Formats: sequence, structure tokens, C-alpha cells
Amino acid sequence: MEALIFDCDGVLVDTERDGHRVAFNMAFAEKGIDVEWSIEEYQKLLKVAGGKERMMYYFDGKGWPSQFDDRVQFILDLHQRKTQFFMQLIESGILPLRPGIKRIVDGAIASNLKLAVCSTSNEKSVRLIVELLLGKERSDNFQAILSGDVVSRKKPDPEIYNLCIEKLSINPKNCVVVEDSRNGLIAAKAANFNCLITTNEYTANEDFTEADKLVDELGDEPNIQITINDLKLLIKKKNI
Repeated sequence: MEALIFDCDGVLVDTERDGHRVAFNMAFAEKGIDVEWSIEEYQKLLKVAGGKERMMYYFDGKGWPSQFDDRVQFILDLHQRKTQFFMQLIESGILPLRPGIKRIVDGAIASNLKLAVCSTSNEKSVRLIVELLLGKERSDNFQAILSGDVVSRKKPDPEIYNLCIEKLSINPKNCVVVEDSRNGLIAAKAANFNCLITTNEYTANEDFTEADKLVDELGDEPNIQITINDLKLLIKKKNI
């Protein structure tokens, strides 16, 4: 096994319902936009990868606010403010790491595995999650933190995972990607990675037929579901 690679939102932290969704709504309210995404509506919008793309999709379908003439700049400004609100939520400590994340990262470090994050989210917010919630000692061991800002096509396109292969100089068949969504699974498999799915509230009912392993969380004592040795064994069996 060469590397362990994580998606961010929904994998490292359950950020969507009480993080990104709330931050979007805060940005809408501040701009005087009469929109508030419910939990149910946001679950449907998550099929669209990327915050800017998600807002454009929504306004294309529901109608654009009339007070903003330049739609591109409107989306850019709104997303920048949303990101600021989201980072404030992360800094407040109300969104903890998911069970098992620290444990599995520590196991990867002890096994001298390369570590990376590949996310469709904003680079600043992804880096904040890694550095603040995992802590400096763990975050210093990540060779790459790649976000949606560095690729032209977001998941389910494999571009970000292909970039990770290049950055880390790894063979994807000897690595495991941890994802939580079908879009992420499709992207990882298209780049020839092994993929472990850890579901969450929003993704539990998605189709994960192609996943190499499926769990509802990585788990901590006494409910450990995945260990580094499990992942090494998975790769060994796949490569026989």
C-alpha cells in the first residue's frame, strides 16, 4: 500500500447539513436574497459538484435575483462570502471530525503511507479543516491538499484524482481513496483507485455497487469498522 487519500466534505467531517448548507443560507440572507435551502432541498442539490456550480444550477432552475446584473460576478462574490461563513463555522468547533478519522490517519502515518485530500470544495476551507481539526502534527504529513480550484472538471470527472497520482507519484492500484458519495466513487474508480465508501446522512441511499468496501463510518473503539491492516489486505487481494 502506497497512499491513503481522503475526500473532505462528508468524509473528514459531516460538513454538509450544518456547515455548507448553513453557510449558503447565511450568505443568501446577507445579500438580501429570499432563498433558504432546507435539508431536503440541499440533499438534492448535492448531486451538483462544487458550490458555485450548485448555486448556478439552482438559480437557473428557480430564477435569478433581479438586483444583480452580472451573474458570474454575483456567484463569485456570493461564494466568497459563503466560504467566509463556512470557515467561521469550522473555527467555532461545532463540526467535529467523523469517528475514526484521527485513528486511521495515525495508522497511515505509522505505516509510512503517503496522505492526501482531494475535494471539490474551496482550497482555504479544506486546508482549514485539515490543519485545525487534525492538528499540525498530523496535517504536516499530508503530501497534497487538492481542491476544486485546481481542476477544470469536478467529480465525477477523475481529473482531481489523476492530478493526485501525478503529485504523489503513486500507482493508484496500490492506494485507497475514502469517499462518501457516488460522484466521488465514480471519479476514484475512473482514475483506477481502490475506493472505500463511508456513508453519511445525505449519501446513505446512493448506489455504491462499484465500491471495494462500504461502511457507515470508519469507527473508533468499541465500534472500529476499518483499520489500516484491512486496507492493506484489500489491496493485496485485489492485486493477486
